[in-house]
Amino acid sequence: MKYSDVGIDVKKIKSIQTLIGRSISSTHKLPKIGKVISGFGHYAGVIQLGDSHLTLHTDGVGSKILVAQLLNKYDTIGIDCVAMNVNDTICVGATPIGFLSYIALQETSNDLISEITKGLVKGAKMSDIAIVGGETAILPEIITGPKIGFNFDLAGMTLGHLKDKKRLMFGDKIKPGDVIIGLKSSGLHSNGYTLARKILLEKHDINDKVESINATVGEELLKPTAIYTKIVLKILEIFDKDIHGLAHITGGGYTKLKRLNSKVDFVLDKMPLIEGIFKQIQLEGNVTFEEMYRTFNMGIGFCLIVSKDKANEVMTVLRQHKSRGKIIGSIKRNGTGETFVKTEEMLKENLIKL
Repeated sequence: MKYSDVGIDVKKIKSIQTLIGRSISSTHKLPKIGKVISGFGHYAGVIQLGDSHLTLHTDGVGSKILVAQLLNKYDTIGIDCVAMNVNDTICVGATPIGFLSYIALQETSNDLISEITKGLVKGAKMSDIAIVGGETAILPEIITGPKIGFNFDLAGMTLGHLKDKKRLMFGDKIKPGDVIIGLKSSGLHSNGYTLARKILLEKHDINDKVESINATVGEELLKPTAIYTKIVLKILEIFDKDIHGLAHITGGGYTKLKRLNSKVDFVLDKMPLIEGIFKQIQLEGNVTFEEMYRTFNMGIGFCLIVSKDKANEVMTVLRQHKSRGKIIGSIKRNGTGETFVKTEEMLKENLIKL
């Protein structure tokens, strides 16, 4: 099974995004205050204001909301919303400082808003960000569908800040020999759910326990996205110029690395074993290795690209802060932004090109 089989064609989405980027670039010179440094195509847009830089990013939770509906549990989905925003914001070196939420409802529900807000507040505390406002809209003709729990959509926007332009992280400093360190994910996070639900929930009830997962299917699918803000900003503070690139592994899986630098190749030849929910999805959906790594995070939610001589020191700091990191690969040569993958159980096989 492929992601495109359930209506999500990543290639078409990227093509649409390219068209959007070309169109909106005509607005970048319109503001009378500030200068757009990066407006589209990276993890966050950057606007220079004097000596400071502000970043903007927006993201939602996607069809993970449908799992919350099936379980009638809404107090963690807000964590995912914050995570998807702040994890992208730090990829350009910025510190997230302000957050706005947007909740669209099929009908008014104080209980639902209260539960979603619990998660938003918890996510904000985990990432040291202020929720400064938001919008709630009742849209019964837009938010439709059978009433399994509450029908709603959830998205957010993050404001970030950088004092020093030299701290901007666009990936242009990545070079052959750099080491790629992966930070462990907490599960699927908040992408690939249309495919994951299609495979798992057609064969299992939401409350079933299955072979590769130490929880019910629903509990595993609803695990909140890990927030990497504090540890990544600490690494940037300590190692500064020795950190050459940062990547949040979300939609598009490891093809996301190309947005950092299209002039080198990313060789992930020490990826962790395929286990847990990823193993269950691959086996039950008969999904190829290529499709798995193009769709899911496969156990690594965030990547640090570090100069070779500082990689062991970065690993030491990660351990000191109880953050689970692993060297998963390197930048081998000048290339075209391609990603190659090999896992620990594929020692006799060739690298897979994504």
